[in-house]
Amino acid sequence: GFWRLYRLFRDHNIPVTVFGVATALARSPEQVAAMLSENWEIASHGLKWIEYKDMPADEEAAQIKEAIRLHTEVTGKRPKGWYTGRCSVNTVPLVAHEGGFSYISDSYADDLPYWIEIDGQDQLIVPYTLDANDMRFATQQGFNTGDHFFSYLKDSFDTLYAEGINGYAKMMSIGLHCRLIGRPGRVMGLKRFIEYARSHADVWFARRVDIAEHWHLIHPPITLERPSQMSKARFVELYGDVFEHSPWIATAAYDLELGTAHDCACGVHNALTRVFRSASAQQRLEVLRAHPDLAGKLAQAARLTEASTSEQASAGLNALTDAERVKFETLNAAYVKKHGFPFIIAVRDHTKAEILNAFQNRLENDSVTEIDAACTQVERIAELRLKDLF
Repeated sequence: GFWRLYRLFRDHNIPVTVFGVATALARSPEQVAAMLSENWEIASHGLKWIEYKDMPADEEAAQIKEAIRLHTEVTGKRPKGWYTGRCSVNTVPLVAHEGGFSYISDSYADDLPYWIEIDGQDQLIVPYTLDANDMRFATQQGFNTGDHFFSYLKDSFDTLYAEGINGYAKMMSIGLHCRLIGRPGRVMGLKRFIEYARSHADVWFARRVDIAEHWHLIHPPITLERPSQMSKARFVELYGDVFEHSPWIATAAYDLELGTAHDCACGVHNALTRVFRSASAQQRLEVLRAHPDLAGKLAQAARLTEASTSEQASAGLNALTDAERVKFETLNAAYVKKHGFPFIIAVRDHTKAEILNAFQNRLENDSVTEIDAACTQVERIAELRLKDLF
């Protein structure tokens, strides 16, 4: 099926990335010459088409080196892309450590390229696809006709195209094999899809290396300190005061199962609030009591934490009239006397007038109701502080 696909792509001026098994490339000089004549990208598909999942890491590393050597010898250029396909848990780290690859495609984890960090080294992943893939002609519940293949590709394309209307770029990978889509009764489905996609504006047919180079230029890796990889001391240093003067919450949160999904404000907030919610009633009450009065004596003496100072200033509580200050002091005293802890509200969500109104209304609540309300506000304050940190 190679020559049938070659003519289809050549006649429609479609650039292609070929995943070339090094030993197969060495046995196919005419096909390699044809690929090079059309400026197709020839990425590495490993040394041999075998399963690597049980291969020792040192043996796989040796095969990676030999694949690169043979690929370069046969094609005249070192590969910039890599996709083993039948990989092991060691494949991606080994290829990244080998260096020199603009991208690795041994992933099905996303629609778009993304960066990973391996031993301090940034590596771009350009994911492959197993669904928009003619391999499903050879699997149960797969494609039976070219029309089935075309219909699936069209629906995938239409979804991504609609999602991209507002300027959000989308990537669609299509996996092809000469021995599958190259059959006469199947190839017309691919041809119809090419013509359909080409009828739309702002569609870029690109080699994977072109996508990788674009991503390197426009979306370089962002270096950030990842909570899931911090030492406990560093984690507590950064997040110990997110819940006011309560570093024990961050200490306990660190011991939860933190992963890359927690490397964001939402993730850390989830971990911290789990600890806060599962704490004893007395512990939660101590967190409430650790908060300062709104516009109280600590604020007047400039003794608030940096976060509390900023928060109170955001609602103008650092610039009260004498009458407003008296009002707050009166409410503070009444609230603490009734409930046993300061009035707490996420001031950045409210105006000064709204805060005073909420203060007066909540003063009438029973203490059980008010503890629940205050705890909710404490969690919201923590969320806003974490968003600032990130």
